This record gives sequence, C-alpha cells and structure tokens, in this order.
Amino acid sequence: MKNRKLRNLDKIFHPKAIAVIGASTVPNKLGYVLMKNLIGNGFQGKIYPVNLKYRKVMGLDCYPSVLEIKERIDCAIIATPAQTVTQILKECAQKKISGAIVLSGGFGEVGHQDYEGEMKKIAEENDMAIIGPNCLGVINPYSRVDSIFLPMYKLERPQAGGISFITQSGAVGTCGIDLAAKYGLGISKFISYGNATVTNECDFLEYLLHDKRTEQIVLYIEGTKDGKRLLEMMTKVNREKPIIALKAGRYGGALNAAKSHTGNLAGNYLAYKAAFRQAKVIEAENLEELFDFVKIFNQPLPKGNRMMIITNGGGLGVMTADAIEENGMKLAEMELKTKEKIKEITPEYGSIGNPLDMTADASVDRYRESIEACLNDENIDGIFIDVLFQTPTMNEDILDVLNFASEDRRKPIVVTAVGGSFTEGYRKVLESSGVPTYGTPSEAVKAMRKMVDYSLKSKCRKCLIK
Repeated sequence: MKNRKLRNLDKIFHPKAIAVIGASTVPNKLGYVLMKNLIGNGFQGKIYPVNLKYRKVMGLDCYPSVLEIKERIDCAIIATPAQTVTQILKECAQKKISGAIVLSGGFGEVGHQDYEGEMKKIAEENDMAIIGPNCLGVINPYSRVDSIFLPMYKLERPQAGGISFITQSGAVGTCGIDLAAKYGLGISKFISYGNATVTNECDFLEYLLHDKRTEQIVLYIEGTKDGKRLLEMMTKVNREKPIIALKAGRYGGALNAAKSHTGNLAGNYLAYKAAFRQAKVIEAENLEELFDFVKIFNQPLPKGNRMMIITNGGGLGVMTADAIEENGMKLAEMELKTKEKIKEITPEYGSIGNPLDMTADASVDRYRESIEACLNDENIDGIFIDVLFQTPTMNEDILDVLNFASEDRRKPIVVTAVGGSFTEGYRKVLESSGVPTYGTPSEAVKAMRKMVDYSLKSKCRKCLIK
C-alpha cells in the first residue's frame, strides 16, 4: 500500500500501546467499558488511560493528556464530547500517534460538518489514519484489540477466523458481531466506521485485500462519498476475496434516514445494485440472507454446479431437488462405481438416485458411507445433506459424521435440517464447528448458488488474466 494513511491502519489493528482518552471509573460510562473490555479481552500491549479527573483507572496510572505519556503510543481511542475532539487530535498528532478511533457522536450527522473538516485537516497534515467519528470502532481477535463500548456479557465476541466485517452502522455491526458469535463464525477484522470522515469503506477494502488473515469480506453500506472508487475497489478485491454486500437506505424515507444516521448520501439504490453486479459482488437482500451467504463461504469453492442430495426424508430431498433446478443448477449423475457402492449399503426399498433417499431407518453409518462415496465421485461438485434428526436411528454421532465431511474440504457440504428445539440444538452444535446449516432447502440452495456463481466467475476472470 503506497498510501501512508492506509499503512497506518496497522497501528489501529496491531498496536503495541493504546491511549484510552475519556477513560472512566464510572461503570455506565463509555470510557469505563472500553477499559474493562481491553483488559478483560487480554490485550497484551500497554494501555494508558487519559482523563483530567483521575490519577488511577482500574489500577493503571491515568494521565491528563497524551502529551504527558513518555512512552510511544500507536493508537488513540477517543470517547469524549465532540467539541473536545479537535484539540485532542492535535495533541495526538504532536505525540506522533499514527492511528485514532473517534467513537464520539455529534458531528456531521447532526450538522457539525465544521468539526469533521477540522478532523480531516489534522489527518491529512499528519498522515493519520482515523476511523469514525460516530462509530463503534474495531475488533481484531488476533491482537485482542476491542474498541466496542458494549459489555461482553451483553455482546458476545466471535472467535478468531477469516471473515472481516465493514459496516457503516454501529447498530447493524452489533447485530453482526452477535450473529457471528451465534453461528460460530470466526472473524479477522470488524470495522464500524460511522461518518467516514477520514477513512471510508474504499480504504478498508483496500486494506483488507492485503490482510493475510481475511478470506472473505462482509460489507454493510448506507451511502458512499466516492462511488467511482467504490466500484473500482470492489471489483479489484472481489477477484481475490469474495465480498458479500448489504445496501440499506434503498427507498423513499429510508434515504433521508440513512443521511441523518451517518451523514452520508444514500444515493440511488439502482446505481448501487448495478455496481454490485458489475463488480461481481454477492448482494444480500437482508441480514438473514447475509449470514446465509457468509456461512457457506467457509466451504471450498465448487468446481461446477452439479449437486448431489443425500437424505433420510424423501420429501425433504424432493424439495431440495426442486430448489436446485429452480436456481439454475444441475442434479449430479453419479458415477457407476458410486451407485454400486451405495447399492451395497442401501436397503431395497431405498431410492438409489439423486436425491439419494436412504429412508427413515438410515443409520449414522449409512450416512457416513454414502457421503464418502459422493466425495470420491468426480461427477459431483457439491453435496446437500438433508437430515431428519428426529428419526429413532439418528443420534449425536451424526454430528461427528457431518463435521468430518465438512472438514474434508474436497467439496462444499451443506446441511439442511428442519424441525423444532431438538433439531435447532443439533444445528447449533454443527454451526459452532463451522458446518453451514439451514432450516429450509430453499435457503440452503440459494446460498450454494451464490457460491457457485462466485466460483465460476472467479475462474473465468483468472482465465482471462492468464
């Protein structure tokens, strides 16, 4: 990255020393929660609380200004009133602090564009990377950086992994963090950027392109200040790492709501939709779809669109077959050796075809052997495993079988399980292990179609490049 400001984002995501400006000893204050989260999350670097009111915060020496700290500081997290931020940033610049997160609200979203102008000027004159204002900031599970001012007992943090979230909205970002933790999805970076005064979604896309720990990117956007660059960056990044995007502020009054929320123009939704299509970005219609798509991208990319269905419930398999064909994919034709293998383990009243209906008395071992045979079949690009966990022959051993199949990595595996609390309990165990599971065949198939499209388009682009 040639841009020094972008390189300085490393000081935010991988700091050795953090100054928390606005640190507090009062439990309901942002500065208290920030300190508690950084310490509780096990940040290994130095933490320097800054506040004129205190001499100590949580057992650490507290300073009246960053200028009073003798040691080098990489990142400043600012949680003070908007009117104080300009002076604080000037002191940060004087201290040679390269990165800052401004959590404070009260800027362009409420008409104080002058505050943002001053912030931008300071950043440009000092090559400072600033995230915010009016944001939640960042999480990096690998370096244990956490600037989210919501307590951990209220907002579970996801484990470390390969998904990076870029979100304009703190509220949507909060939902994203919670859902990622719920589904057992590991994150590389979480970035809530608010008003995007200095660094914006384009900068973060460029940064994450070079981030070795980021494998896929989730982008929630309300509006942009540079549509041309956004299209260029999405196109460039999506060639290497899949981007799953959700655009809010599409219609009518939502456009004005988005502007008042983060101070950005939401713009014409059709223009964004066209940009997503041109960049080959995967667009989700809502949060549910967003996570349906995110879950499946932890699987290996399929080589084609020939899909196999394995089930112990005939009707469930038929619905999956319908959804596959409705979504423009194909039902795979098994190799002869695969059919012969499955014939050995399937009773006469079973259906050796596609769907492969092993009937309601299918054992865990029958699932294991059928899945293995299909993984070895060159005519099959992806496997839908539809399971009625409620049948008497199913027990918790099936979870190990499905988890092992997912970890095999030869082909993408998707599990569909329909049912109530018992089924949901099994699904939760699978998702915590990274196995993509869905409550209906249509959800599962739609997610697979998105991954097939991305895989085939990626191959076409690579062929053109070669």
